[in-house]
Amino acid sequence: MDTELHQTAQHSFKMARALSTVAPPASEEPVHASFIVCTRNRAAALAACIRSIEAACHFHPSFTSELVVVDNGSTDSTPEYVTSVAADSDVAITLLVEARPGLAAARNAGLERARGGIVIFIDDDCEVHRGYLRDLERHYATGERLVIRGGRVDLGNPNDLPFTVKRSAARARLTRDVHPGGFVLGCNMTMHREVAARIGHFDERLGAGAPLRAAEDTDYLIRAFQLSVPVEYVPDMTVFHHHGRSSRQDVERLHRNYSLGNGGLYVKHIRCAPWLLRHFCWTVRSACKELFGGPRFDPELHLSHWPIVFMNLLGAVAFAGLLLTKRLRRRDMRQDKQATLQLR
Repeated sequence: MDTELHQTAQHSFKMARALSTVAPPASEEPVHASFIVCTRNRAAALAACIRSIEAACHFHPSFTSELVVVDNGSTDSTPEYVTSVAADSDVAITLLVEARPGLAAARNAGLERARGGIVIFIDDDCEVHRGYLRDLERHYATGERLVIRGGRVDLGNPNDLPFTVKRSAARARLTRDVHPGGFVLGCNMTMHREVAARIGHFDERLGAGAPLRAAEDTDYLIRAFQLSVPVEYVPDMTVFHHHGRSSRQDVERLHRNYSLGNGGLYVKHIRCAPWLLRHFCWTVRSACKELFGGPRFDPELHLSHWPIVFMNLLGAVAFAGLLLTKRLRRRDMRQDKQATLQLR
């Protein structure tokens, strides 16, 4: 078993143990679903997000739900706001403080605290449709438990550019012929607790606030796919994304971050999922065609394939550097331990 697989197995065991310890006692009413919202310095956006979750819970009260808000180092009024809302809300709201920086670390903290049978990741700049829980219950009523399922993501503000949205009207499942990035968006991603226990923690080297800046959700989908856990998109379970990016420069910056993270994934999964490299090769081919009048990656937003290629390569180098640094640190620790033993 290689190091990556061994770490994944360890993470899965720890996650399973953590999830089992927060299950509600038999005397308490079971919690069907846990919304997990990770946030940092977005008190105003978070207020709209929480109100929409409360509205969805009121619209479908028979499906008992809770909200876990993970504050990832806010310096604004976020903690005070969540505390005040929790005191008055008829929806169970828990505030966690996760000091380790990064979205992945915050997601992991939320997973370990959530009590619901189904966990729902919603970003703090999103609002859920009031019928969200009704749609979710209908999909999970099929009895299929081992699945990651994401829903429609639409613009919350029509003045924002159509990026980080997914409006497809067709239900679909991930295959190797489809790039996993954006197939299910991390701002609207759900799964049973046992799926989270099987896959393990989010990789804290990835995601906003981490060295690779993005792709912690894509990495999770890849790991699920490799464990034969289906990844499904459904055209309802809708959230509205108020991402606030109305300029092409803002979109390009975010797009580069996504491409950086994806480049790291190509290195991370090169042994267990070499099929990912086909997507990089296809991107290089499309970039070359673009030089001779071929279509851009996104003609509507005028996004080119070439920044994707460059940032993929940069991300691959960055991830390889993280691996090398980790190995050197382990070697130094072993040498220090040996030196200490020799002195005794």
